[in-house]
Amino acid sequence: MPETEPAARRARGRLRRGLLSRVSIKSKLIVMLLVSSIVSAAVVGLIGYESGRTSLRASVFDRLTQVRDSQSRQMQDKINDLRNSLIMYTRGSTTIDALGAFTAGFDQLATASINPAQQQQVADRYNQFAKNTEQKTGKRLDPLALLPDSNAQKYLQAYYSAPVGSANNAIDLDDARDGSAWTAANTRYNDFFREIVDRFGFIDALLLDGRGNVVYSADKGVDLGTNLLTGPYRENNLRGAYEQTMASNAVDFAAVTDFQRYQPAGDAPTAWMVAPVGVHGRVDGALALQFPITGLNRLMTVDKQWQSTGLGTTGETYLAGPDDLMRSDSRLFLQNAEQYKRDAVEAGTPPDVVDEAVRLGGTMLVQPVATDALHYAQRGQSGTLITSDYLGHQTLQAYAPVTLPNTDLHWSIIAKIDTSEAFAPESSFTRTLVLTSTALVFVVCIAAMLLAQLFVRPIRRLEAGAQRISRGDYAVSVPVESRDEIGDLTAAFNEMSRNLGIKEQLLAEQRKENDRLLLSLMPEQVVQRYREGEQTIAQDHQDVTVIFADIVGLDELSDELPSEESLAIFNELLRQFDATAEGLGVERVRTLRNGYLASCGLNVPRLDNVRRTVDFALGMQRIIDRFNGETGRRLDIRAGIDTGTVTSGLVGRSTIVYDMWGAAVNLAYQVQSGSPKPGIYVTADVYEIMRDSRHFARVGVITVDGAEEPIWRLSERQS
Repeated sequence: MPETEPAARRARGRLRRGLLSRVSIKSKLIVMLLVSSIVSAAVVGLIGYESGRTSLRASVFDRLTQVRDSQSRQMQDKINDLRNSLIMYTRGSTTIDALGAFTAGFDQLATASINPAQQQQVADRYNQFAKNTEQKTGKRLDPLALLPDSNAQKYLQAYYSAPVGSANNAIDLDDARDGSAWTAANTRYNDFFREIVDRFGFIDALLLDGRGNVVYSADKGVDLGTNLLTGPYRENNLRGAYEQTMASNAVDFAAVTDFQRYQPAGDAPTAWMVAPVGVHGRVDGALALQFPITGLNRLMTVDKQWQSTGLGTTGETYLAGPDDLMRSDSRLFLQNAEQYKRDAVEAGTPPDVVDEAVRLGGTMLVQPVATDALHYAQRGQSGTLITSDYLGHQTLQAYAPVTLPNTDLHWSIIAKIDTSEAFAPESSFTRTLVLTSTALVFVVCIAAMLLAQLFVRPIRRLEAGAQRISRGDYAVSVPVESRDEIGDLTAAFNEMSRNLGIKEQLLAEQRKENDRLLLSLMPEQVVQRYREGEQTIAQDHQDVTVIFADIVGLDELSDELPSEESLAIFNELLRQFDATAEGLGVERVRTLRNGYLASCGLNVPRLDNVRRTVDFALGMQRIIDRFNGETGRRLDIRAGIDTGTVTSGLVGRSTIVYDMWGAAVNLAYQVQSGSPKPGIYVTADVYEIMRDSRHFARVGVITVDGAEEPIWRLSERQS
């Protein structure tokens, strides 16, 4: 039994070899080409798919993050600008004098009275206010609880608020012609505060005295004359901002509140900016500006220009507060309220909340957005993720906290877009890749059959020719293991293999020498294209850093020394430069009479090509310093560095030279040649990238195409 098993295996092996030996070389070539091509296509396709998919996803996330950051910066700038403007206004004499005048006029009205007709007009005004609020919000108000309870408030409501009713034109009423001191102050200062409200888009401007009384309102609404501390509207964040302002004792202080529904404004979402008013470090009162939702909404909804800002058909940005409620309106709500209702309810939002948003005409302070992205942002984190949004849609979301210095606001900003839209290019890419791979396999099948036919025909002819020239005895025998065309060809080649081997060895040595010579003149990629017969070889490169360096003092040294000795010194310096360049990944392009042109990121893309090039310039400087220390000579380096787009290729016909040219090369040369003193000079682009890690000094400007370009000199000189 042990002897029969090996015999059986040997028999099976002989059978397989016999079957394979009877398969024609044409069939073998077809199978080989098909298998290798299909495997190669599959591997390349998988690599391309993963690489393309990763790149596309990274691009989508980057674009969404840019939109988020842009919106956040715009919002911060707007609030900071308004806050700074408020501080400037409160520090001016006009606001200080106005507060004093309105406070004095308000105090004089403490004993004033109104007639029954005016009393009834005020009551009708508050009844209408309560009715309008109920229609808008569904909340039932008691007008009697809101009626003025002080003579001053009754008087101001009778002469300024009640006569105009709800026409919203009380801000234009400067003189009620009642002869009071308050009216005199209003006639003098109302235009000033009206200009602030109109210019910056505020709803109202309030002046508050040190007791919490609203002694002036530009809009002259139902809160005119009320007291923030004891009145019917005391449960509002305006009171907290007022108390914080009065306790600040700082003229450059400004409190900014979060949005909250403000009853005198028809329960509309309202934020406040409050700053102290006073002189000589004493706070006599405050100026409060009513910040509306409309301006913030216009900013966060990019004025409804979502597609032009890169948010497509489903993307949006919105703000959310620490209560997990929106601080801006939903895009879907603004575009299709019915679709918003359906999606929000299906996503888990209570129907009464959705109905309230529809009734109020917006989702601010109504729609909850307690998503994972918001919770991360509330913890101070920034990033991106794929998760469900408040409408139940699968979305890409970029989140971040909103930083507003010197405020108590704790908002978060979310930029999102549906995955179906965001990954549409990825799906298209996948379909294209699959179709292309399928077509490629089909083409390979046809090509394999044609190529196999072509391959076999020369082999037959070569076999006949080899038999005719194999009359000599070459003593080299190759075992013939098959009976197909290759076997016949091998038997013929046994006769001439020795001579061919010798010739092939000589040819191989010659090819290596040619390769070495070409590689010393140009990069490997260019050598390959040159071998393949390309006549015009040029390639554009993005994000390449170029250094143009000149050895200062080499001409004088050459005049002092024999030519052989000066050449040896120059070659030794070049050798050290090349070694330093190779260690940093910098590629030498060519050398000049006493100069050196190199680049980083030309043939091997590198993210840190600017840093590597600056380090290489410092390395050249150290080599020169070491040479000076060893020989007592006074050589130096004058180098210019720029980064940008260049073109490389072969120049010339009879004499081929590998060179590099372009704007970055020209600017590097102008920076180097335009600098009178030795040193390392960089352009503005290089300076912006390296300013945080290297010390530079601005040394002037150069003129490029009629425009002045600043240049910087590297201040540090490392030993």
